[in-house]
Amino acid sequence: MSQAEVLDNVAGVVGAQVTVLGSLPGGANGGATRVRLAGGANAVLKVVPRANPGHLNETLRAQRVVEHMRGCGYPTPAWLGVGATASHVWHLMDFVDAAPVAELTPPIVEQLMRIVELQAGQASEPYDHWSYAWRVTTGQESSVAKLSRHSSAVSALVERVRLVCAGLPPPQDAPDMVHADLNPSNVLVRNGAVVAVVDIENAGSGTRATDLTTLLWHTFATGVRKRLWSRILVVAGWEGAAMLAATQILLQLEWPIRLGRPEVVAGAVSNGHRALDELIALR
Repeated sequence: MSQAEVLDNVAGVVGAQVTVLGSLPGGANGGATRVRLAGGANAVLKVVPRANPGHLNETLRAQRVVEHMRGCGYPTPAWLGVGATASHVWHLMDFVDAAPVAELTPPIVEQLMRIVELQAGQASEPYDHWSYAWRVTTGQESSVAKLSRHSSAVSALVERVRLVCAGLPPPQDAPDMVHADLNPSNVLVRNGAVVAVVDIENAGSGTRATDLTTLLWHTFATGVRKRLWSRILVVAGWEGAAMLAATQILLQLEWPIRLGRPEVVAGAVSNGHRALDELIALR
């Protein structure tokens, strides 16, 4: 990729020259760069390789979700432009002077739970993460279908997940907006306050309990798990909670196996069993 080519494309879309200032922390799934627009305003440019022929349309969908949710008071930065070159897709958003949260402490989680409630009934795009979770748990998604071949420990956990979720019916509706990647690197804080939720590119519809379940996965070392489980059960019921927990476990196994990270796989297996133990105790 030619950086100059992308910057020229950005300038053409937003109508202002763009100067690169440097990379930003966070963004585990794709780098973010701080830039300055002609006139002095700072912004954040995120550029990723084209993943599929519909990648630009998917990013435009995310931009519509951002616009809709900002109108509901959801704290995500405004998107200033979206575009693509032959090989990459980009979006430009307002710069927020804050840093990714280092740890999901109880006060931070409480703030995020209130933010997630803003998603209730706000599905605006037919990109259904709820049905996706059902396909994952029933083995219909190719990305997780072969996990059991990795090792006996992974196979045992996957079999346990399948047994817990056996017979779960597909979800009937998808009323909420879903961020779909509410992990610590995507939560920006300043002086102990959550000021922005970013990396909303995969946002769509479903149940907001999806995002509560992601928070649950990242709070094994904190004292807020009972509070999160309670809210997940209220929003999604036990069967829905089982489906979402299973999806989280399977996806948290898939990426380190795919990337060759055995030390992460071992931790995911341990945490997966713990999450299932907690879930079963709540039935």
